[in-house]
Parts: sequence; C-alpha cells; structure tokens
Amino acid sequence: MMMFQLGLVECGTSSNWILVNNEQISLHLFRIHAGEFICCITKMPSDKSPSGEKEMKTNRKNKTKTQRKTVDIQQLTSSGHRALQEGQPQDALTFFKDALKAAAQLQDSRVIKACSFNLGAAYVEAGRPQKGLDFLQQAEPGPKADRLPDLQFNLALAHKALGQNKEAAAYFLLAAQLYRSQGDGRNEGDACMEMSHCYSSTQNWSQAVQGFLRAAEGYKLAAMFDSAATALKEAGCHMIQSDQFSQDDITSVLTECQNVLENITDQKILGELYLSVGVSYCQLRCFEEAVLCFNLALGPAAQSPPLLAKVLQNLGAAQNALGQFGPAVDHHRLAAGLYGTLGCRSDQARCFSNMAFAYSQLGDEEEAAESFILALQGFRDTRDHLAQVQVCEALAECYLKQKKQQKAVELYKQALSTLRLCQEAEGVQDRLVEQLTQALQQSLTVPQEE
Repeated sequence: MMMFQLGLVECGTSSNWILVNNEQISLHLFRIHAGEFICCITKMPSDKSPSGEKEMKTNRKNKTKTQRKTVDIQQLTSSGHRALQEGQPQDALTFFKDALKAAAQLQDSRVIKACSFNLGAAYVEAGRPQKGLDFLQQAEPGPKADRLPDLQFNLALAHKALGQNKEAAAYFLLAAQLYRSQGDGRNEGDACMEMSHCYSSTQNWSQAVQGFLRAAEGYKLAAMFDSAATALKEAGCHMIQSDQFSQDDITSVLTECQNVLENITDQKILGELYLSVGVSYCQLRCFEEAVLCFNLALGPAAQSPPLLAKVLQNLGAAQNALGQFGPAVDHHRLAAGLYGTLGCRSDQARCFSNMAFAYSQLGDEEEAAESFILALQGFRDTRDHLAQVQVCEALAECYLKQKKQQKAVELYKQALSTLRLCQEAEGVQDRLVEQLTQALQQSLTVPQEE
C-alpha cells in the first residue's frame, strides 16, 4: 500500500526571449533604440553654390523626415513590447505591422529586417507560428542568419509550435552555441532547456539529458543557481526514464543538484527542488537519501501549505519503505490534515492509506482499520475505483487479522463489485475470488470476534 506522490510543483523557467541590447523583456525582440540609425551624407556640395544650398536644404529635410520615421518606429516597437508584456498579442501585432510599414518607407534593410523579426516573433507568441516563421525567415536571409542567436532561438520556437521538434532542436542547438560564443550563459541555458524538451517529447532521453546538463553549466556561468538546479533535476529525472545510465551516473547528477541548492535563497524554489530530488531518490529506491532531501525541504516549504503537504506525504512514504513506521504515522497524519484543509480529497485519501499501512506494520490493527476506512471514503468521494479495490482488499486483510471474517467477506465482495468499473483489472479478479473463498471458509471454522 506504500504510495509516492509524484505530482511535483514545476518551477517556471526563465524568460524565453531577450532584447538585443540586453534589456530583459518577455520576448527575444530586436529593439529599435536611439542612435541606431545614422544618416551619413558621403558628399556635401559647396556652400557657395546655389544648387548646393538647395541640395543641402533637401538633405536636411530628408534627414528630418528620416528622424521622424525613426522615432515612429521606436515608439511603435516600444508599444508592441508593452502589449506583449501585458498579454495582448493582437495589439502587439498591430504595432509591429505599423512599424514594419514605416521601416519600408525608410528603405533601410537593417531596420526592415529588425521589424520583420519583431513581427515574426509576435506571430509565434500569438499562436500563429507558420506566419511567424515566414517573417522570421525574411529577417536575415543568407549566411549572416547563422550568426544571430536570437533569430535562431525564435526560428526554433516557431518550429516547436508547429510540432517540428527535430527542426526546432537543431535551431535551439545553434542558438545555444552562438550564445556560448558570446559568453551569454543565461540564454545558452534557456536554449538548451528548450532543446531538451524537444528531445523529451520524442522520448530521446539521452539527448535530452545532455541538453539539460549543458543548460546547467550555462546557468551556473550566469550565477543563476535556481535555474541550474532545475536543469540538473530534469537531467536526473530523464536519466531515470532512460536505460542508458547507471545508478551511479544518476546519483552523481542528483548530488551535484544538491550542491547547487546550497546557493539558493528563495525558500519556495528550494523546497520544490528538494522535494523533486527526493522523489527521484525514491524512484531509485535510495530511501535514506530521499528522507534526507524531504527533511531538508520541510523548512523551506513551511510557508506553502500545498508544498508542505507533498513533502510530508513523500517523507512518510519513504519512511514506510525504511521501516520507520512511528515517524511515518506522524507525517502521514500531518499531510492528511493539510490536504483536508486544502480540499485535496484524493491526496488526503492516499495519506490515510499510507498511514493505515504504517499502523498495520506497528501491529495496531484497529488504528489501521480506522485509517483504511477514511481512505476508502475519500476514494469513493473522488470516484477512484481502482484505489477503492486496493483499500477494500487491504482492509479485509486487516479484519481477518482481527478475526472479523464476516466484515472481511463483505469487503472482498465490495472489491469484486467495484472491480467491474476498472479498466485495468487483469489478474486482480482471480486473486480476490480466491481470498473471498478463504475468508468464507474461515468464517465457518474460526470463531469470530465482535
């Protein structure tokens, strides 16, 4: 009956996009900033020539017009950025379209490409990746495109949104390499995380792991220790899913993750990561290490009841596995109380079930039965039929130990009745029928207790 709660709280990754002038916003957009456009007149006519004076006036007029257009593009681009930050992608599209129109009137290829880039990225953000891809490809055609990491990143996002994970991974890799060449660990890490998720979606666990490990290195270079720890945690999780890594390889990564956690001050993130690493240790059946991680998560999780409930639940389950049933009961009870307050009936029922198992191992069958009854009611409330069958079976065994054969018979019958509602019941019915038969025989031969 031992259960591990695997519903971890996922940590948000850092922003996927960045401005070329290193000012952080929500998207990787080229920002048009003051001083970017310089009007350069290569040949100036003589001031003494009448025609020269006329030409100079024309040039000054054109320069003023260009400056106005430049300001317009700056303002439109800035408005587009704000709209994206405020979650208004359609408004952003309008601003970026107008900026591109104004850029076309300037006839400056650099400005046109920058505005095409912004519009393409905004289309991807607005859920129109094919349209976005078209504009992104216009942003920098030719060999120079391979030297622009932000462009590669956004091309990757467009392909990913189109479900083209292989192409997306290739662009994310190129972006990561370019960011590394610039010493930009943060964005290298972001690109590697995205690349790894592409590999993960195709169950290419080995490539995903390599990407997560590289992301961790980039984040550490940028002193982003929470992101580095998250990347290492993800690497460990994917290593567990793969059959290409030894347990020593996995524990080495988890240990490195724990070392990075020492640099994190955000308590909620710290609690979440210790919880996640602890669950990974449980999956490796390294329960002592898991208990250590869960205990380290208790303090950071104290101010977040949902997180604390998960930590307590997993701590109790790991202690069950180690045979530490006394402390396990206490932690299951605390977790059940928190889940009850939070209205998480299913999770509360699992805690009661685990607590019942601990009581049973301690030899306290009455408390075990009471806890199983509470678990059964919780699973009924949430219509978890398979869990009901499991608890009925466990409670019946508990009653048999108390020589309450008739109650055990009723529970086996109830389990068989509920089993009809379960899709995955292969082999369970035969076992229950056999147990029911034995309970009926005992009820005829063994004196029952009230």
